[in-house]
Amino acid sequence: MAAAAPPPPPTPAPEPNMVPPLKSPTSHPIFSRIRLSTPSDVPFIHKLIHQMAVFEQLTHLFSATESNLSSTLFTSPPFKSFTVFLLEISRSPFPATTSPDFTPFLKTHYFDLPIQDPESYNFTPDMLNDVVVAGFVLFFPNYSSFLAKPGFYIEDIFVREPYRRKGFGSMLLSAVAKQAVKMGYGRVEWVVLDWNVNAIKFYEQMGAQILQEWRVCRLTGDALEAFDQVNMEF
Repeated sequence: MAAAAPPPPPTPAPEPNMVPPLKSPTSHPIFSRIRLSTPSDVPFIHKLIHQMAVFEQLTHLFSATESNLSSTLFTSPPFKSFTVFLLEISRSPFPATTSPDFTPFLKTHYFDLPIQDPESYNFTPDMLNDVVVAGFVLFFPNYSSFLAKPGFYIEDIFVREPYRRKGFGSMLLSAVAKQAVKMGYGRVEWVVLDWNVNAIKFYEQMGAQILQEWRVCRLTGDALEAFDQVNMEF
């Protein structure tokens, strides 16, 4: 009987591929801009404030009008009194611009899916360039006697629902903080509703300290108007 043929030599194991697989290119770039608001932005600011009141379940306290906002928001140079930064979104790049007061922040974002905004037509200041207002932050100077430095107090910060959880809120907060540092200010402060756990977590991740022991005191409406009759002569 003939001897059996020897087994074939073992096939060498393939070399491991040390090059990581290429990521598929993201097909939905979004461009954002944070800029100073102007009086022409008041209709959008008014809509944003109303949406914020709805979100915070405080529409019973909402009485602002476009006329009121126009007559009170733009009475002083930026950062000397009430200041509003607007967050704008576009599918096209924003032009680079400079300003003696504030140079807009520009950023490019890449998302796996396009952002669906059913209300974009209500928040479009520039139909030709597909620009949509997505959020805002309203702030003004205050003062810390402990630090002996001015600071900024954020009255409102709000991002519309389709644009949340995408990093836009941190951009608005960062823009205020960067301006405070630029001006040599000592702190930035704001308040948050105690039930808004998502916002609290977000602010903590941004490095903010939540002051549990402090409570907001407020005089408004009839309680404030009553002081018009207070006799200051003792």
